[in-house]
Amino acid sequence: MKDLRVRACIAMTIAVLVVSCKERASDKINAATTSKEVTQKPHELLVAQPDSIKTPEGMVWVSGVEFTQGAGAGDALALPREKPAHPVAVDGFFIDQTEVTNAQFEKFVDETGYVTLAERPVDWEAMKKTLPPGTPKPADSLLQPGSLIFDRSVQQVTDLNNYTQWWEWKIGANWKHPQGPESTIEGKANYPVVHISYEDALAYCKWANRRLPTETEWEAAAYGKLPGGIYTWGDDATALPEKANTWQGTFPTRNSDEDGFAYAAPVGSYAPNSLGIYDLSGNVWELTQDWFSTRYYQEVAGSKSINPQGAVESYNPENPYQPEKVIKGGSFLCDDSYCASYRISARMGQALESSSDHSGFRTVADVKMLQAD
Repeated sequence: MKDLRVRACIAMTIAVLVVSCKERASDKINAATTSKEVTQKPHELLVAQPDSIKTPEGMVWVSGVEFTQGAGAGDALALPREKPAHPVAVDGFFIDQTEVTNAQFEKFVDETGYVTLAERPVDWEAMKKTLPPGTPKPADSLLQPGSLIFDRSVQQVTDLNNYTQWWEWKIGANWKHPQGPESTIEGKANYPVVHISYEDALAYCKWANRRLPTETEWEAAAYGKLPGGIYTWGDDATALPEKANTWQGTFPTRNSDEDGFAYAAPVGSYAPNSLGIYDLSGNVWELTQDWFSTRYYQEVAGSKSINPQGAVESYNPENPYQPEKVIKGGSFLCDDSYCASYRISARMGQALESSSDHSGFRTVADVKMLQAD
């Protein structure tokens, strides 16, 4: 009985920490308002890159633009949390051409001594506050530093709604050891850094004088010069294997590797979008600064937002105990038989203290940040 209680606790912990690609039946719209009121003063949109501002190394300029955020009527794979589409406008900004790499993150750690959340001792008193009341404490041997990894050995699943079947809490998994203590990033300097929590990403941004993109900025960058498309290259779904690192075959038991990679790929392995930005579809999920709320788009419907900052607070009925941030772009685990989060409008939530082997980030810089640098 004790062993069953421990297993139940670990399963519950994974269930609330894991980044899932699956829409839930209870993802319904609540009438309560948690977004900021849309009250806009007259604003002259910054479109062109100022002559006085040099493009930072490894970044590209995204012109200020007005566009429609959210899923279009022709997107058959869109989920309720992506609707309704609504008008937005965003000032121009710079964004990383690639996801932050192991080499870049290693330089940050070497210069600062930073220790990621996945490497720190587990504090049960803090953890239990983010779990359902009454969740039993696991054995101390299980409460060790680690992170979530995809179980690459899974042979069969009985229910695609039960994602604990292919996720594993791996003690010793972190950015330096993506699959556990015996694994390494040696020879993978140009791969995206993974097992990154929101706090870790913020620490890197502070060191680099950067910040995380808003969800609107991320979408503006993804559309580039091709606004309105479902994907970063337009609407052609058949181009997916040559355009992005995603899952082909039968999820989660067989990946045919049609796109050349079974799991994460080096950044820039696929053609960039129209602005020269790589891997905005697939490879690894990317953190944004916005709170994730399944009802946010309904709350802002009918109003045009200028430089929106997202919901005031997190709201996800599937994870009521942990605040989440919006993640975008999907990952190497995304497949249209289970999810299709490589679409531009797709959006998921990642708990603040969660990390995994298929989530990372990229950064942005705006004109004000660079003028003050």
